[in-house]
Amino acid sequence: MKRIILTLTFLNFLALAYVQAQGLVGINSERLHKQKVSMLVLGGWAAGNIAAGSILASQRKGEDKYFHLMNAGWNLVNLGLATAGYLSAASSGPSGLDLYTTIQEQQRIQKIFLFNAGLDVGYMMGGLYLMERSKQTENKPERLRGFGKSILLQGAFLFVFDLGAFFWQAQGNEALQPLLEGLTFDGQSLGMVLRF
Repeated sequence: MKRIILTLTFLNFLALAYVQAQGLVGINSERLHKQKVSMLVLGGWAAGNIAAGSILASQRKGEDKYFHLMNAGWNLVNLGLATAGYLSAASSGPSGLDLYTTIQEQQRIQKIFLFNAGLDVGYMMGGLYLMERSKQTENKPERLRGFGKSILLQGAFLFVFDLGAFFWQAQGNEALQPLLEGLTFDGQSLGMVLRF
């Protein structure tokens, strides 16, 4: 009888581990998919701004020229970040991550997007500063105005993008909850509660 109980308990833990592993693969696949789609959106924005900014900067003068120049230059960096982010997600496999690592990765990507949203506010403030500064200088005020408007626009887009990506990734947090419900920790021991 003891053997049967031990065998059933062992099989139950194996089944639970298998189900958890399958759930983790799904959660990790979803996170990586969202990261790739987000990077494609950022890359598309960047490519469009580089192309349009390069063409329009050569056709415009004054403030408009500087606006389009900054759009093109700023988005070279965005394109590099989008490429690196996409390749990182594409080279990461959804399997092989345990529960702890899955939670870490889920939180890491959310923190990156949230931190970037804070930086984006700084970009917008910098753009406003340049626009205001252009009113108080004799040395190429149109350059400061054009650059300021561009940085304000880019910061606003990135703010919406980063917050949207953060909230989209945060939807994956709910999928982690069922995997954690049976875990208990009292400060000295870790246990798992199985309900029948």
